[in-house]
Amino acid sequence: MCNRFLDKAAVLGDSDNVKDPVNPWRLCTVTQVEELKAIIRLLPIWATGIIFSTVYSQMGSYFILQGDTMNNRVGNIKLHISPATLSVFDTISVIFWVLVYDRIIVPVARKFTGRENGLTQLQRMGTGLFISIFAMVYSVILENIRLKMVRRHNYYDLNQVPMSLFLQIPPYFIIGCAEVFTFIGQLEFFYEQAPDAMRSTCSALQLLTVAFGSYLSSLLITIVTKITARNGSPGWLPDKLNYGHLDYFFLLLTVLSVLNFVVFLLVSKLYTYKKPVGNLH
Repeated sequence: MCNRFLDKAAVLGDSDNVKDPVNPWRLCTVTQVEELKAIIRLLPIWATGIIFSTVYSQMGSYFILQGDTMNNRVGNIKLHISPATLSVFDTISVIFWVLVYDRIIVPVARKFTGRENGLTQLQRMGTGLFISIFAMVYSVILENIRLKMVRRHNYYDLNQVPMSLFLQIPPYFIIGCAEVFTFIGQLEFFYEQAPDAMRSTCSALQLLTVAFGSYLSSLLITIVTKITARNGSPGWLPDKLNYGHLDYFFLLLTVLSVLNFVVFLLVSKLYTYKKPVGNLH
């Protein structure tokens, strides 16, 4: 239906005169129509990256706020670590998993799939989306344990509960692993599947998912705060997290990530590559 609708943009109407100069706002070339179709086919895959970017954006927001409520001392020395510095483990994870992917995962996958790159771009992206779910699951469990400690020992007004900040390292490391699969897979996918004349433009779609993910995170925070902070209740996300339920917010992101992964499986199954993925033989 959509294809037939777009095809009309390249068809002369009854009122058009073939002898008159072509108005590009009234009549498109077949190439332009096909390029638009190709971009529209990319959009469902592109949209599934927004939720992943929302999870990714937590490293610069609520992961840091959660870390502020935990013990940031290193051993018995008077050295305190800022929660924001834990993002270095995301970088370390990316470097580590790039090497593992190129040196181990691709050769092993190549033996099973017969493809030169081991996995297709969609398989790589889907793997990253699946891995990112575990980062949020861990964050839910960690915050739940932290809040139980707050309530058990009445630490509501304590700035830092006696839990090590370094317990936050796993989600940073997991998200770094997911980045290697999802973000790089997106860049390859949008570049190779885009029309030849629009590859640079379509490659920017990956950056748009990061931007929209940040906007969606802000929107979710606004909605959750407005709904949960009623009748004097501090809500899920108060200024002092000890009085709130950050674990519920992380659980919400977990559910959204699972639903997003299911949607990705559906749209990727329906997607047809512009050209066959290269095989070894």
